[in-house]
Parts: sequence; structure tokens; C-alpha cells
Amino acid sequence: MKTLYLDCGMGAAGDMLAAALLELVPQKEDFLRRFAALGIPGVEAKVEPSVKCGITGTHFSVSVHGQEETSQDVHDHEHGHDHEHGHDHEHSHDHEHGHDHEHGHDHEHSHDHEHGHDHEHSHDHEHSHDHEHGHSHEHGHGHHHHSGMADIAHIVGHLDVPEKVKEDVLAVYGLIAQAESRAHGVPVEQIHFHEVGSLDAVADITAVCMLMAELAPEQVVASPVHVGSGKVRCAHGVLPVPAPATAYILEDVPIYGGKIQGELCTPTGAALLKHFATRFGDMPVMRIRKVGYGMGKKDFEAANCVRVLWGETQEEAGQIVELSCNMDDMTGEEMGFAMDRLFEAGALDVYTLPISMKKSRPGILLRVMCRPEDREKMVEQIFRHTTTLGVRESHMGRYTLKRQMEQVETPWGTIGEKTAQGYGTERSKYEYEDLAALAIREGVSLRQARAMVEKKK
Repeated sequence: MKTLYLDCGMGAAGDMLAAALLELVPQKEDFLRRFAALGIPGVEAKVEPSVKCGITGTHFSVSVHGQEETSQDVHDHEHGHDHEHGHDHEHSHDHEHGHDHEHGHDHEHSHDHEHGHDHEHSHDHEHSHDHEHGHSHEHGHGHHHHSGMADIAHIVGHLDVPEKVKEDVLAVYGLIAQAESRAHGVPVEQIHFHEVGSLDAVADITAVCMLMAELAPEQVVASPVHVGSGKVRCAHGVLPVPAPATAYILEDVPIYGGKIQGELCTPTGAALLKHFATRFGDMPVMRIRKVGYGMGKKDFEAANCVRVLWGETQEEAGQIVELSCNMDDMTGEEMGFAMDRLFEAGALDVYTLPISMKKSRPGILLRVMCRPEDREKMVEQIFRHTTTLGVRESHMGRYTLKRQMEQVETPWGTIGEKTAQGYGTERSKYEYEDLAALAIREGVSLRQARAMVEKKK
């Protein structure tokens, strides 16, 4: 199984995830050309090598109308401020920057003078700035605009990317908007994002979604997320880490703080993890094929990076219950009726075997395969529809290929095709009922009907 493991031990941000995934694709330059050709308004992406604690990786940065957002984190002992800035965490300090105003301040201030504008539009940015972002966006330029979800949807809808990528981008952005809606107590429709921050986040999210589509992992496992610790100063004052929107997004996700002072996981990074992770936990046993490092700009005692590992894992054995019983006093009709009822109740498989019983009587061995949670229901059905006086139970492992049903369009209509893959094997088979119906309509044999479909596929 193609598996992607995301090591978030130093946090997560959109640009860091994009940089790490970019190291996995074989044609990096081709991807960057296609990304640049998307035409996200005013956005320009740059990729450069970066070294953290002796490890070489990639730094992915985005500028909007020539402006690249940067955060200025300050240690308490340096400036006497509460916002533990000075750490390289790609954060999104739009955090609650809540200014709907087109004012020209640079967001290192506490903005106590919010002019009453933190009502409908004060929920701006728990997320926008994922590149060490900060607070120097288009402020002071006199043309600082805001975008709502409808504006984001309009931009994404016009990108030259597959529909699945568009759906992923909007789903990730939707997680951020919903979190900010909860944090600020206003409807999602009233959430607005600063222009630079929103376009920069769209670029990060789009890059990650495009890369995930190209890699097409069958499962994505993410480690528990290191969110940082301490406090951060935002428009509404000093807030704890993780910031409110990040905390809402990371509900039901394993997180921890640690000793590093500052915000290590941004809302954009959190939303990408929440959307794509199949599960959170330890790295599975896997055969690693590639490793990628996505770096931040600043330095900590530990490497400021997101690490991704790409490889294969074996399918884990599922659990199955086998129920069995012997009977020598049921007719074939009665047994057939009982088998149908068991299938209807959810049995995975039901079959019989001829056996010899006491006093040399010919009998029937009935075996029912079911999921562990269906065991009681199956036992009830067996006692209801057979003459047995007892049922035996066995537990065992079960290995299966990953299966899915596809529809094949042919000149004779739609034919179902079941595909299965895993353990280095891939196979497919047309649905019997569809082939049989085609054979009857065309007056041919089943084998001929199959050959007709294969020829026109």
C-alpha cells in the first residue's frame, strides 16, 4: 500500500508541507512551471534550498504583489513583550487580526485601536500567513482588501487544476473558515481574510493539494502535532498557543506543547493535516522509498522542518469470526433458505460441506464468516433458521485486497467492473449480472459477451 507519513514533530505549516512534498515528486521543475501557470492573482512562488541543524531541505515561499509575509517573534527576555516571537514557525499571524480596516499598521502591535471594526470582519486571519507570516502585509499601501469564502471559491474555481484538487482546496479552506467562525462567534459567510494572507494561503493549500493528487497515496499517516507553547500577541490581545482557530481545527487530533516558545502549527497547516490524514499515530512499519524535508526560515535548537516519508506498507490483517455447526435433519430447501437469511443479515460468506455424522448419517457442515461485531446477530439467525443445537466459534486473521466498483461505458450500456489491488497484485472482473444481461440481449454466450466488452473498453 502506498503510504505517506507526515512527521509533525516540529509543527506544521502550509508552505512547509508543500516544500516537503515537492521533494518527493520526480519532476520538481515541471511542477513549479505548472504551478506558476495557474495564475493565482499576484502570486509568485519561489523554491530554494535550506539547511537546518545540518539537514538540507527545501524552503517554499510565496509573495503576493511582491510582498512576502514574515513574522517577527520576540522572546520575553529580549523585548519584554508577551508574544514569544522570534521563532520560525511559519505562522499565520493574521490570528484574529481582526481588522476590517484598510489601515496601515504593521501587525506587531496589539491594535488596541480597532476602531470598532472587529465585528463582521474581525476574524480575518487566524490563518492566512503560513510563511513565517506576519504582519507586514499590504498594510500601509492604502489598498488592503478583504476576501470572503465566495471570493476564495471564485479564485479556486478558475484554476486550471483537476476538479478533485479544487474540491480539496475548498474543503481545506472551509475547515479554516469554520474554525474562525467558531472562534469569533459569527457566521462563516461573514468571515473575511486580508487579501495578501488569503491569496498566500490559497497558494500554499493549492500546492499541497496538487502534490497530494500527483503522489496519490493510499493512506496518509500523520504523527501527533507539536503546536508549540506560550502566548502570541494578536489584534485582540495576548492569546495562548495554539491560537483559537488552530485549536478548533485540531479537535480530535493528538497534539502536544513541548518547551519551544512560540506557535509551531498554523491554521493552514492544521487544516491540511485534518483533511488529508487517514489517521494520526506512530509511523507504521514501512519500506521507505523517498524522504522530503520542508524547512522554515528561522532557527530553533531543533530542526525547524516538516519531514515526509514515502513508501509501502503491508496491509494489516483484519479480524474475522467463523461460526460453524453440524446438522443431519434439514432439507436442501431449508438450508438454502437459511443461507439467504444469513447473507441478508450481513454475513461475509456462507457455505456448506457434506460430512458424516453419528450413526453413519450423512450430514451438512454449515460455516458462516462474519465481522466480529456481527457475531451475535449471526448466531441468532443460525438458531432461528436451522435445527442445530449448538454453534462453534473461531477467530482468525483475514487478508484482503482493496476493492472498488467502477462503471465501464460500452455501446451496449454500462457494465460494472470490480477491481482489486494490494500485495503487489492487481486484477479486475466484470459483474456477472451485467454480462449475463448483455449476453441475453445480444443472443451470445457469456464468454462472447465478455470479449465484446473487453474489445470496446
